[in-house]
Amino acid sequence: MASFKKVMLTFAGALFMVLGVIFLIVPGPSLLFFIPGLWLLSYEYSWAKPWLRKCMALMKVGAQWLDKQIRRRRYP
Repeated sequence: MASFKKVMLTFAGALFMVLGVIFLIVPGPSLLFFIPGLWLLSYEYSWAKPWLRKCMALMKVGAQWLDKQIRRRRYP
């Protein structure tokens, strides 16, 4: 049963990662697919955890930048 769980987590994580790569090529929310993919993969593979932290840090920087842009437009 543990083998089935590992296969399913790997498949789902890989699917999200592939979608993230596709959205790197075409315009789209690639980080929104990378983060869940790496999160699923980090359950079984230790190499995914540092990449997950990097993606989360990039998402935080992007959100802070967007907040700053919105505040500047609303309250000049």
